[in-house]
Amino acid sequence: MIQDQHYSKTELIAMGFKGVGNDCLISRKASFYGIKRISLGDNVRIDDFAVLSAGTEGISIGNYIHIAVYTSLIGASHIKLDDFVNLSSRVSIYSSSDDYSGEWLTNPTIDPKFTNVISKPVHLAEHCIVGSGSVILPGVQLGVGVAVGALSLVTRSVEPFKIVAGSPARFVKKRSTALLDKAEEFKSTL
Repeated sequence: MIQDQHYSKTELIAMGFKGVGNDCLISRKASFYGIKRISLGDNVRIDDFAVLSAGTEGISIGNYIHIAVYTSLIGASHIKLDDFVNLSSRVSIYSSSDDYSGEWLTNPTIDPKFTNVISKPVHLAEHCIVGSGSVILPGVQLGVGVAVGALSLVTRSVEPFKIVAGSPARFVKKRSTALLDKAEEFKSTL
């Protein structure tokens, strides 16, 4: 018997997710840690080799979300993706980070009293799109409709409907709000 490349809803529930919506396409090749702290909305697609590692505050994934290949969501603080968020391949979202100052030891094998891990929630509001290879650091809040160009390093929060790119990410131009009308039209067909 050939096994389907995606988990069934029954299998996802049995795996112990905090919540599982309808019509999810979750690759059997994706990895999940802290699974009881991860909730999946409706119409969520998570591709091969994605890694979701939920710390104490968990990961919340809304509806109509795509998490592409080799993408990772990692950290102790909460990571929240609102509806219609798209993460392209190899995006990394961190809600925790080691202290790189040289005054502390780093990595998870070290007793925490010798490290200074910084943890802050990360939130991507509705209709955000993050380009391939981008990194989002702890504490970043992306407003509704933000677009992040490929290979960007997002170190600061971004206001709604802005396009940012670069390392560190900087404002490029305003993004059209026309997608809001398209979203309403799409929702009316459901």
